[in-house]
Amino acid sequence: MRIREFEAADWSQVWPIVREVIRAQDTFTYDPAMTAEQSYAIWVEAPPGRTVVAVDGERVLGTAKMGANKPGPGAHVSTASFMVAADARGRGVGTALCRDALAWARHQGYAGMQFNAVAESNRSAVELYQREGFTVIGTVPGAFRHPTLGRVGLHVMYQEF
Repeated sequence: MRIREFEAADWSQVWPIVREVIRAQDTFTYDPAMTAEQSYAIWVEAPPGRTVVAVDGERVLGTAKMGANKPGPGAHVSTASFMVAADARGRGVGTALCRDALAWARHQGYAGMQFNAVAESNRSAVELYQREGFTVIGTVPGAFRHPTLGRVGLHVMYQEF
């Protein structure tokens, strides 16, 4: 597996991953009715942000986007989001994407990385981020409507560089 910059031609493989994740409604706060065009506009970051894919040969296993968390006075802190194809989970794809985003953010000179909305029920992601040095700095109770668990908390997670 390798991680490389996203190319427009990758969207035909990235969109099914994005669609599957957002329609499951169990990890991302994105509208499950989003179209491919709407998703592209949100997922594919314009420079200085970055979008990447994790590939095995020609197959896209996962994708990540990264950039400044907020503009202006918040632009010194980065953020990132990750999506992995269901049949590729548990194989280190998310870890590789997270490590790539962290390395990129450090290289760009960001002061840290913040995740604004990690569903507390997404235990695999929370554990991965904690292994990679993130801390839960707060939880908004009931801020995420999980399809089977009901309202669960959304963590704000941070790692200072």
